[in-house]
Amino acid sequence: MVLRLSQLFLRTLREDPVDAEVASHKLLVRAGYIRRAAPGIYTWLPLGLSVLRKVEEIVRQEMAAIGAQEVHFPALLPREPYEATNRWTEYGEGLFRLQDRKGADYLLAPTHEEMFTLLVKDLYSSYKDLPLSIYQIQNKYRDEARPRAGLLRGREFIMKDSYSFDVDDAGLDASYAAHRAAYLKIFERLGLEVIPVAATAGAMGGSKSEEFLFPTEIGEDTFVRSAGGYYANVEAVTTVVPADIDFSNAPAAEVLDTPDTPTIETLVNAANQLSPRSEADGGAWTAADTLKNVVLAVTLPTGERQIVVIGVPGDRAVDLKRVEANIGAFLPIAGEIQLEAANEEDLKKLPWLVKGYIGPGLSLEEPVLGLEGSSKLLFLVDPRVVSGTAWVTGANQDGKHVFGLVAGRDFTWDGVIESTEVRAGDEAPDGSGPLQTARGIEMGHIFQLGRKYAEALDLKVLDQNGKQVVVTMGSYGVGVTRAVAALAEANHDDRGLVWPRTVAPADVHVVAVGRGDEIFETAEKLSAELQDAGLDVIYDDRPKVSPGVKFGDAELLGVPTILAVGRGLVDGVVEIKDRRSGDAENVSVDKAVDYVVNAVRGR
Repeated sequence: MVLRLSQLFLRTLREDPVDAEVASHKLLVRAGYIRRAAPGIYTWLPLGLSVLRKVEEIVRQEMAAIGAQEVHFPALLPREPYEATNRWTEYGEGLFRLQDRKGADYLLAPTHEEMFTLLVKDLYSSYKDLPLSIYQIQNKYRDEARPRAGLLRGREFIMKDSYSFDVDDAGLDASYAAHRAAYLKIFERLGLEVIPVAATAGAMGGSKSEEFLFPTEIGEDTFVRSAGGYYANVEAVTTVVPADIDFSNAPAAEVLDTPDTPTIETLVNAANQLSPRSEADGGAWTAADTLKNVVLAVTLPTGERQIVVIGVPGDRAVDLKRVEANIGAFLPIAGEIQLEAANEEDLKKLPWLVKGYIGPGLSLEEPVLGLEGSSKLLFLVDPRVVSGTAWVTGANQDGKHVFGLVAGRDFTWDGVIESTEVRAGDEAPDGSGPLQTARGIEMGHIFQLGRKYAEALDLKVLDQNGKQVVVTMGSYGVGVTRAVAALAEANHDDRGLVWPRTVAPADVHVVAVGRGDEIFETAEKLSAELQDAGLDVIYDDRPKVSPGVKFGDAELLGVPTILAVGRGLVDGVVEIKDRRSGDAENVSVDKAVDYVVNAVRGR
C-alpha cells in the first residue's frame, strides 16, 4: 500500500520531548510513532502500530513453529484466582486494584499464570491432552513507582506470555528447550543481539530460569560474562566459596578500644595503628579483613516490617537487588517485597545494636547476633564468611571492636545469602575465568514454574495408570512493546531512526522534492509501481513543504530505502539512498523500481 504524508495522521517534532531520557523515547515521539497519554502510558500512532504489528507477527510465527496455539484473555480479571495463589497480596503496591459498582474486587493483570492454569483445568483432564503450549499477546499493567525511558519501563505494556503444560519433568524440559530455541529465533529475525543469561525465578517461583538481555548502557539489568562462556544476571551469580579453615590453633578474640571508628575506613586506619600485623601474619589490615554488619528493613507484602542483619566483608558493598532476589528463602512469606537500609526509627527499637559498632558474638549481656539461642534478629552472612575465617568487627559497644573473631567458633549464623556487589575480575562460578560486567535490557524471560500454580489451583490430569497427577508448567514471556523500543535504541543515528527491514513501517520512502508537475507525476507513478511490485510505500506528496523538511522527515522516520524524485529528473534519473549506510546512487527512472525491489529482497 501507499501511505501519503499529505493524508497520514502524523506530526513530526524538531525538538526532543522534555521528559525523554533515552534515544528510543526521544525518536519514537519525535517521529510520530507514539504519544504520551500519562506517565508510563502511551498512545500508538499509525506508523508505530505498523512496527508493533510486524514484531507481533514474527512472534506469532515462531510460536506457531513450535506448536503453540494463541488464545486471548481479558486484561480485567477477578480477585479470586490471585487470592488462591496469594499473589493478590504478594504483588504489593505494583498491582492495579479496582472495584466494580457492587464492590467486587478486580485487578488489571500484570501477568496471567492463574488464568492459563484455570483454563486448562476447565478443559483438559487426561495425560492424552498433553503436552500443550498456549500463548497470548496482551496488554499488561504494573503500577511502576517511577516509569521511565518511554516504552522500556511503562505502566501499560504489551507482552507475549506463553505457558506449557506437561505430565512430568521430562516433558517440561522439552517444552522449555523448544521455547528457548524459539526465542533465539525471534530475536535473530528482529535483528536484536540478545544474550541468554542465568537468572533467578523471583516472585514467579519455580526452578530453572533464564533472561534474554539486549546489551546496552541504558539497561537496568546488570549481567556478567566470562571469556569461557559463563553468562548470568548479577542476581543469579554465585560466589566461589573459599574452603573452611582449621581454627584449632587460632588465638582468642580480643576486644580493643577503637573510639571514633564508625566506618570501615576509620576502623582500618585504627587497626593498623593499634594492632599492626607483620607480613608473615598477612600484612597491613585492609577493608577485606573487616566484617561489616548491614542492617536492612524488609517490608513484606502483608505490610509487616522485618529487620535483617547481613554480615559481609568490609570491602564489599551490599547490592539490594541481589538481596531482594535471594532473601525469599529466609522469609515467612514469598512475594514482592520492599527493601531498604534500616532507618533511625528502626534502630531505636533495637537498642542492643550500637550503630557503627555492630558485630556478631561476644555479647555478654544479651544474645544478639550469631550466638546460640539468639532469636532477636535474622542474621545472614556472605558466602565468603566460612568456618575458621577471622574478622575485625563491632563489639556491640560504643567505641569498641573485636579483633580475631572466628566464624564457627565465636559466632554462627542463620543462613548464607548472595548479597554483595559482583565485581569485574571476580571468578566465574564455573571456573571459566574472570567476570566482566555489562548492562542490558530484559527482552524475554523463561521459567520452569514446576507445580507451584498447578498445586495452588488444583490442576491435575489422569496419567497412564489412571492416577491423578499434578501438571508441571513452564512460563515464557517476551516484551513486545519493549522490543520496539530496543530496536529503536539499536537502530538510530544523529538524524533519526534506521529501522531493520523486518519491522520498518514501509519498504521505501518516496520523496517528491522541487516544483513542477512532472516531479510529482513521476513520484506518483513510481509509488504505484512499487506498490504493484508488492512493496509498502510512504510517499511524501506534500506540495508546499521544502526539500530540507522532507529529507529531514525521511531520515527521522527511518525507512530503509529513500527514493528522491527531484532535479535529476531532467537527466532521467532519481536518487536512491540507503538509510543505514548513507550510500546514494542515481538510477534511471525506468530502472528505479527494479533497483528498489532488489534492494528490499536482498538481491
